Amino acid sequence: MSELQASLLLKRQLAELHRNPVDGFSAGLINDEEIFKWEVVIIGPPDTLYEGGCFKAHLTFPKEYPLRPPHMKFVTEIWHPNIEKNGNVCISILHEPGDDKFGYEKAEERWLPVHTVETILLSVISMLADPNDESAANVDAAKEFREDYAEFKRKVTRCVRRSQEEV
Repeated sequence: MSELQASLLLKRQLAELHRNPVDGFSAGLINDEEIFKWEVVIIGPPDTLYEGGCFKAHLTFPKEYPLRPPHMKFVTEIWHPNIEKNGNVCISILHEPGDDKFGYEKAEERWLPVHTVETILLSVISMLADPNDESAANVDAAKEFREDYAEFKRKVTRCVRRSQEEV
C-alpha cells in the first residue's frame, strides 16, 4: 500500500470518528498538516481503577499502514502492567503481524490490516479494565498488581487525579 493510500484511509477513519463518535475516547490530529500523527484522549473506563481519568496518548502511523501497526504512547502518566514506564503501550494487536518469535501470541492476536483506530482504542480501553499481568511491559506495576494491590490502586488513583488536573 502506498503512502497516499495510507493517508486516504486515515483521513476516512478520522472523518468517520468525527461523524460517529465512540464512547470512551476522542481522536484528532496533533498537527492538521500531519495525518500520520494523532492525539487521542482515553476516558478511564467506568467501574475500573482508571474511572474518571482523561489520559492523552499519541498514535504514530507508519507509511505502510494498514499493513503495519501504529505505535501508541501515553503522554499522560499512567500506571499499568501493560504500559511501559515511558508510556509505550504493549498490546498484542499493536505487535507486528505474523508469528511471535517467543511463541506467546498467536498470529491472529497480533496486528491485522482489518484493525482501525476504533478497534485499537477499544482494545486499549479493554486492557485498562482488565490488565494482563502475565505479559507485563511494566514489571513493577505487574508485580504490585499481584502482590500489593492496595499500593497499585494508590498509584493508579494518583495518575487519575493528575490526568484530571491536566485537562
